[in-house]
Parts: sequence; structure tokens; C-alpha cells
Amino acid sequence: MKTLTAAILVGASALAFTAGSASAAIVCNDDGDCWHVQGRPDYRPELKLRIYGDDWKWSDHEHYRWREHKGHGYWHRGAWIDIK
Repeated sequence: MKTLTAAILVGASALAFTAGSASAAIVCNDDGDCWHVQGRPDYRPELKLRIYGDDWKWSDHEHYRWREHKGHGYWHRGAWIDIK
């Protein structure tokens, strides 16, 4: 019984550790578009994208809008650009 209890505790601990390690970020462009991404993306500097933590919120004086897309890429002038 002790072995079963220990195995359950180890399994639950591993599950809790991996669930907490998932990360996300919010990316915004100069046009005011912001979107969620998985992980911490590495965009080329010339794209001039700003990457924030997943808990980031814009201030009242800032004018951003949410745009979402399931692919890997970025918004540019209202169009989604895929990065492959």
C-alpha cells in the first residue's frame, strides 16, 4: 500500500510540475494589434514587435486591440503573416 501511495504522489507531483511550466506571452505590433502566443517567441528585430508576459494589460491611455490566430506568425497591417 505504501508503494502505491508513493507512486500516486510522485505521479501527481510530476503532473503539477509540467502543468505549471507551460508559458505564454502577449505580442503587440506598432499598428496596435496584440495577440497571445505559446512560449516565448523569438521574432526578428526588424519586425518591431513587443513581447510581454501573459499577465500584461495595456493602460487606459493606450489603444490596442486583440487579434487572435492559431498559427505561428504575426500581424502586419491587418494581415496575418505565417512564419514557417
